[in-house]
Amino acid sequence: MAANPVGGIKQEAAYAGQILAGADLDMNKLVGLSGVSVHIAVTNRQGRNLSRDAIGNSTSVQEIWGGGQTTRLTQFTIEKKAFNNRLILEAGRSIANTEFLSSPFYCQFQSNSACGNPTFVFRTSSLTWWPVSSWMGRVKFWMTPRVYLHAGAYEVNRSFQGNNDHGFNWSTNRANGVMIPFELGYATTFENDRLPRHYQIGGWYDATNYNDPSRDTQGGYVQVSGLPAQSLYGRSGAYIRFDQMVWRPDHSARGLTLFGVAMTGLSGRLAEDYFLEAGMVMTAPFKKRPYDTLGFMINNQSLSGAALQGVSEARTLAGLPPGTNRNQVMMELNYTFQALETVRITPNLQYIINPDQLRYPTRPKSIPDAFVVGLKLTVSIANLVDNMIKGHPL
Repeated sequence: MAANPVGGIKQEAAYAGQILAGADLDMNKLVGLSGVSVHIAVTNRQGRNLSRDAIGNSTSVQEIWGGGQTTRLTQFTIEKKAFNNRLILEAGRSIANTEFLSSPFYCQFQSNSACGNPTFVFRTSSLTWWPVSSWMGRVKFWMTPRVYLHAGAYEVNRSFQGNNDHGFNWSTNRANGVMIPFELGYATTFENDRLPRHYQIGGWYDATNYNDPSRDTQGGYVQVSGLPAQSLYGRSGAYIRFDQMVWRPDHSARGLTLFGVAMTGLSGRLAEDYFLEAGMVMTAPFKKRPYDTLGFMINNQSLSGAALQGVSEARTLAGLPPGTNRNQVMMELNYTFQALETVRITPNLQYIINPDQLRYPTRPKSIPDAFVVGLKLTVSIANLVDNMIKGHPL
């Protein structure tokens, strides 16, 4: 749930939700295939997008919205681990953003600017995103117990992103190209590090056709002419990111973790110049609440000159000042209550400074900064059923 009692174009509330059912099958136990597993996931999404319907900006405050509000097959892959689990191969139908540029801390937040990944990568590339699956293959190799190389290739098929797709059309006839993400990472856990950390440097090459952020097919501006956007080919970008536990008072998971990311484009005409984000998550802020978390994050999305060219032209022709806000800043403060072993409740407060006006280029006044009140409810049905069968507390 999310509501904007202050700011935006108008004040409303909106609900968005997701149901996920899946299975991880150990093929060694089932049929004797050593190191092989099969992953299956089906999702259902429903609800409305408050940012689109009321606030007016283009980045959602409800991370669970998008990808077609429908039921679809989200994952069906075969994974093989070899050389004492140092080599991981996976292929089938899946999504890139769950494997690359990811962090266990991003979806501590409800804002889509952070969860599931920093939005820059979706504005400036065709990285495939949950829950819209396509053909893929990836390889991950642990060079040491802490250092790995990771690369993949993902079919880009934008026809799969609508409400009418259910994930069972496996044809490549309407494919737009291939997305190639890659990453060098350093990762530790509680098993081999008192203060676990993840450091990643990576990038991507987007070998697809994409729409110019402003120019139309005749060389004018889309925001003025209404003509289709000019089609371009190939773009790339890079990022560095980290999460680092900096305080841990005992041997439990209690402690404070900081995280951050910086992203920029390398080639192509892109909608954004750069993206910066920083945040923190404290696990067990109260010692007697070991599974609660307190989180805060803030990010800056900087629109590119290419994206603002058409906006400025449309405003000039409408008799308005050509300038508009380039930097949209989004932030969130939340607290997650582990209400039951199977239920987590996350009330949150979000604030948007300079909501972008890409949807409303000729609005006479800037969209007012928006204050958003949110509530995120997570129920683990699998754990709930398991506990009921075993007679354990819920």
